[in-house]
Amino acid sequence: MAGKPELLSRMAAGDGHGENSSYFDGWKAYDENPFDLHHNRGGVIQMGLAENQLSLDLIEEWSKAHPEASICTAEGASQFKRIANFQDYHGLPEFRQAMAQFMGQVRGWKATFDPDRVVMSGGATGAQETLAFCLANPGEAFLVPTPYYPGFDRDCCWRSGIKLLPIECHSSNDFRLTKEALVTAYESARSSGTVVKGVLITNPSNPLGTTTDRATLAMLATFATEHRVHLICDEIYAGSVFAKPEFVSIAEVVERDVPGADRDLIHIAYSLSKDFGLPGFRVGIVYSFNDAVVACARKMSSFGLVSSQTQHFLAKMLGDEAFMAMFLRESAARLAARNERFTAGLREVGIGCLRSNAGLFSWMDLRGMLRGEKTAEAELELWRVIVRNVKLNVSPGTSFHCREPGWFRVCHANMDDETMEVALDRIRLFVRQHQHQKAKAQRWAAKGHLHLSLQRHAGIASQYHALSSPMAALLSPRSPLVHAAS
Repeated sequence: MAGKPELLSRMAAGDGHGENSSYFDGWKAYDENPFDLHHNRGGVIQMGLAENQLSLDLIEEWSKAHPEASICTAEGASQFKRIANFQDYHGLPEFRQAMAQFMGQVRGWKATFDPDRVVMSGGATGAQETLAFCLANPGEAFLVPTPYYPGFDRDCCWRSGIKLLPIECHSSNDFRLTKEALVTAYESARSSGTVVKGVLITNPSNPLGTTTDRATLAMLATFATEHRVHLICDEIYAGSVFAKPEFVSIAEVVERDVPGADRDLIHIAYSLSKDFGLPGFRVGIVYSFNDAVVACARKMSSFGLVSSQTQHFLAKMLGDEAFMAMFLRESAARLAARNERFTAGLREVGIGCLRSNAGLFSWMDLRGMLRGEKTAEAELELWRVIVRNVKLNVSPGTSFHCREPGWFRVCHANMDDETMEVALDRIRLFVRQHQHQKAKAQRWAAKGHLHLSLQRHAGIASQYHALSSPMAALLSPRSPLVHAAS
């Protein structure tokens, strides 16, 4: 008897979305028990979501001062019919003009952008998927430096069928991309029979919070030209740089530093979700120097258009050059202050972070807290303790494809000052408890060397491993975390 026919497609029945990962599991833990300063102080604090909530008040104030930007006010109602009936997938001309102007402004006016190359998409997710569809066929690959944003596995691969292959980067040089690592990854992919269609980078980096220097960008543009592969630069955090060195866009590099680069191979993804804290607006941008890619991406944008009402509002706001300049300055100052406060709080208990100058997060180094062998499983064990017991949703480095266990991305721009202090208190208490238990075990072990038999010493050694475990420290009835939560 023939089997029953499949009712759903392989995509619907499969798990290619990538949701079954520690990155998204932490979000689920938060959703089940969200922290609230006034109603649920024992809940999970969301430190796995990269959002900029530090400067939303500036946008709120601007919107109050400019009611004409909304078609749902008396001052803007005269535009209601025009905007409500607009559905051209090219987008409102004034929106594309304002977006091109702002993209130049946020890059220090060191690169120019053509409004006719601005293509809309449903957030950066839509922008990356659109580029994947335009640039590669199923089974072909992009090379990506590690660690990289876990959502790329979904954005680029789930529906398009392409692959992402890692370019291994290491903490020994602060995870900077080198030509040697790029060439190694490229040749490895080619030797395995995989067609490499492009290199995908995030600049500034998520999760590192660092900017890519001019020389590396020039190397990438030259590599792309010589090997006839595309270079996709996700610049979603371009307006979230808060310290030196300054941000350098690939658009500036191909204009000024590598004039011989083949611009048909250069593409930029951008969004307003991070720099402005407006993920709900679903504004993503594909900017390509390739005419055919622009034409195809614009046709594909029909599946993820930005509402005309949102375009109208943003055309007004992004076109206000003076406000944008003030916003970028103030946002950078607030991000710098938040980054310094958070990293300084960690330094109080000996925890370091990779030195960063951009983004909404820190790349926290907990390698010294891993139990036993420095493995991916040891990292996940520590992560489970942090999520379940310390009640902080941080993201483990393994979910970012980092090959060095013990690194964690911690987002801290998506909360108010008081919540961040609660989060810092939890981390410091956890670390101090761990340090106390480890020191106690070491004293016992040292005493065992002097007074105990080899057999008893072996017992103490195993006891040391138990006491030095973060799980053991947290589950102890005498743990300060137990008392703090009660």
